[in-house]
Amino acid sequence: MKKVDITINIAQDGFYSAYCNDHPALFGSGHTPDAARKELEETLRLTRETGREHALIYPDWLDDAYEFVTHWDVRTMLEYYSGVITPTALGRLSGIHPKQLWAYQHGISKPRKAQVAKIASALHQLGRELVNTVF
Repeated sequence: MKKVDITINIAQDGFYSAYCNDHPALFGSGHTPDAARKELEETLRLTRETGREHALIYPDWLDDAYEFVTHWDVRTMLEYYSGVITPTALGRLSGIHPKQLWAYQHGISKPRKAQVAKIASALHQLGRELVNTVF
């Protein structure tokens, strides 16, 4: 199965966009990341159908099974999950000051690679803990 890298971003107007990193002309948008991803899937379906009908060139992987690997920028991810993961909670997990995380979330500053790695590591660790939780 082909893994297709997509990126999800949030615009100033609050709309989300999802686009293929290798083919940025293939994109979707919506009020939520899920809606943007679904519109991207529809765009891919229409691209494949139109390409077949009219003998147009389109990416080969559209004919096979594929899955999305989603890339987020830190601001978009923090904004989208703000009701679930607060800067204070993520600060405890990552060791980054909550005020700095708030600034990342609101676009006031952009995290360095080391800070992005800390955030990703903290969220991955939380995910592993949650997956292995039994009640």
